[in-house]
Amino acid sequence: MSRLVRPLADRLRCTLIRRGRTPGLRTAKVTLAVIASYLLAEALHLSEHHPIVAPLVALLVVQLTLYQSVAHGLGRVGGVLAGVAVAVLVAHFVGVTWWSLGAVVAGSIVVGKVLRLGPHLFEAPISAMLLLEVGGGEAMGLARVEEAILGAAVGVAVSMLVAPPLYLQPAGAAIGELAERMARFARAFGEGVEGPWSRQAADHWMGEARAVGDEVARADRTVARAEEAARLNPRGRRGRDAHPHFRSTLTGLERCHLALRTLTRAVLDRTYFVPSPEQGSAYTRAQRQALGELLATAAGAIEAVAPIASGGEPATAARLRVEEHLAALDERRTRLAGLLTVDPAVDEAAWSQHGSLLAAVDNLRVEIAAAAREVDQPERPETAVARQMRRFADSVEAATARRAD
Repeated sequence: MSRLVRPLADRLRCTLIRRGRTPGLRTAKVTLAVIASYLLAEALHLSEHHPIVAPLVALLVVQLTLYQSVAHGLGRVGGVLAGVAVAVLVAHFVGVTWWSLGAVVAGSIVVGKVLRLGPHLFEAPISAMLLLEVGGGEAMGLARVEEAILGAAVGVAVSMLVAPPLYLQPAGAAIGELAERMARFARAFGEGVEGPWSRQAADHWMGEARAVGDEVARADRTVARAEEAARLNPRGRRGRDAHPHFRSTLTGLERCHLALRTLTRAVLDRTYFVPSPEQGSAYTRAQRQALGELLATAAGAIEAVAPIASGGEPATAARLRVEEHLAALDERRTRLAGLLTVDPAVDEAAWSQHGSLLAAVDNLRVEIAAAAREVDQPERPETAVARQMRRFADSVEAATARRAD
């Protein structure tokens, strides 16, 4: 029962609890952009009726990051412009018929592909169809384009001026949650190994190892969003300074996950090579106990990585804790290797499978250390002022040396 409840609890916690978010921020920004674009369109008299295109485009433009808002704004305006151009051209010669509607849709899609609108491709035929339905005059088409430009500009302005997020805290929290999730799996796997063993148990833990991949993918998306949020962001320098650290820790944890999967696979392979009645004796009780203790120590080391990314405690103290766990892990590995020693002439399969298991442990140890390692910040390019100051200092130093000679 606990095996079923624990994964469900993990998923509920990861879905419902997200540290570092500001509740309602995006909703407020979208609402503000819609209202502002509507009022501006009315004040500029861009439409004879209620202006709806401007607030609609503003609604679609405001995204999670400023870079996405700019990209969506350009795409929306390009789609509306392409659709309006095709609709005005067709309406100039014919009215609304089944074949003119088809020509408008096909022509808009072709123009959208030429303009490489990508995900905004169908914005062009939608705009063309709506304009064609109301007459498709040049004046109305121009008004639609002006509204679209206004809405996109307001959406980008709101995204830039109203708390443009960097998503640094969610990125750190996602990496910390990944480390905690991976540590819980390693600890539970160690407890399972020490208990009654069978092929079904090995299959179960292999499936649990694969399930951790969902959390890995979520953390990767969160870090990628933080990296994107720094682009075009006025506060982006602080984010760009933190991103190498996030990416390095996440890469180490991703490889830790691969090492854990390889380890569970090695245990599963050993179970499969043993005849069915003897599956419980694929590993001796002492071997399983040593492996369980090793996994518990590895879980402690992985868990100690979490505060490094999430900022839960000073990074120096967290790294010292990781080093302590890794030293204990080395001792557990030496003990396990002694218990797994087998003559290849007696049991070649066991010798190969035990070697794979120990290799996975070695990889796990290396990647935990890599996830906790401090990343050197890249040197920033030298500015023109700094370059002139450096040259001036060099010339003064050279002149002083000549006088001394």
